[in-house]
Amino acid sequence: MRAVVQTVSRASVTVGDEVVGRIADGLLVLVGVTHDDTPAKAAELARKTWELRVLDDRSAADHDAPILVVSQFTLYGDARKGRRPSWSAAAPAEIAEPLVEEYVKTLRARGATVETGRFRAHMLVESVNVGPCTVLLEL
Repeated sequence: MRAVVQTVSRASVTVGDEVVGRIADGLLVLVGVTHDDTPAKAAELARKTWELRVLDDRSAADHDAPILVVSQFTLYGDARKGRRPSWSAAAPAEIAEPLVEEYVKTLRARGATVETGRFRAHMLVESVNVGPCTVLLEL
């Protein structure tokens, strides 16, 4: 699994005309899943995200910062050959969706306030990055 973690002053996800997730002063996390990922990896990635010290050298847990999680299969895009990325390393939706849900469930179990995008939807993601600070977590 991969997660791109960004510190934001605000972030939101819109599907159609509906805002489905919105946070202020927290973390925007784009999550990608590959074929051999497991619920244990999802839980470990959630732990690392929650404990990551990127908010004034403190973790989201220390700040009680909200997290907006957006599933992002394109994190496993491979553009090393040609001009068109290959998505073959990204897990199919049937595998990825329950693992992203496990990631969110684990964050919430640790005390996080979590908003999400909508799986398999065309989403408009808006964010105002702070710092900017962007960290790649990978298991």
